[in-house]
Formats: sequence, C-alpha cells, structure tokens
Amino acid sequence: MTLQNSRAEDCELFSRIKELSGKLIERRRRRDHVSQRHLAEAVGRSERWVREIEGGASTSMLEDHIRCAHSLQMATPHLFIPLLAMEHNVNLSRDLLLQDDLWDLEEDILAVIMKFQEAILSRLARRSGTADHTKP
Repeated sequence: MTLQNSRAEDCELFSRIKELSGKLIERRRRRDHVSQRHLAEAVGRSERWVREIEGGASTSMLEDHIRCAHSLQMATPHLFIPLLAMEHNVNLSRDLLLQDDLWDLEEDILAVIMKFQEAILSRLARRSGTADHTKP
C-alpha cells in the first residue's frame, strides 16, 4: 500500500466516522428534544454548522463532533473505536457503532486500561524498591 492509498483510505474512514457521528448526534438531540438552535448556542456555533455536523459533512473536524457530543452528554466511543480498529486492521460492524448506548463496551475498555495501568504502576514500584502500589 502506498502512502497515497493510505491517505485515501484514512479520508474514507474519517468520512464514514463523521457520517455515523452526525446521525448519532442528531438522534440524541431529537431524543432529548434539543433544537438545532439550542445545540448551536451551547457549542457557540451556527445552526447551519449543526446541520452540517448532523449531515456528516466531510469538512467537519472530529473535534467538532466531540464538542457536540459532549454538549449532549454523549460519550464518544463511536469516534475512537473505529480509529483504533482501523489501526489494527479490524473490521467493525456499522450496527455495533450505531447503538445509542455503548456503555458496556466502554466499561470493558476502561477496565482493561485500568488493569494495564495498575500493572505498569506495580512494575515501577518494584523497580524503585517501594511497596507502595497506590492507585492514581
């Protein structure tokens, strides 16, 4: 694979992620009875900008999607899990990512991260000769 092919695939993936994210943001906004105008005000942008986000505009930035999601009190695994999967050549079902509630998946991922962090802290403590395994 050439660098140019890789960039094209990245652009395609980012476009798909933004399209998916836009749909989820719109679904959450409607579910919570938040108007596009109110969401726009909450993130300091225009209603047109919100329509573009919800439409999955390829010109939007992932940061824009994060801003909208957080304003609607949404977690953002629908943005980052596809990126992680892509980096490891794992195909994900679109249906998985269209779920409104990925909390079980997020909780499992966080548990693995915490276990990994504890192992690192334990190794560091053993190397320094201390027995303090205090968790952060």
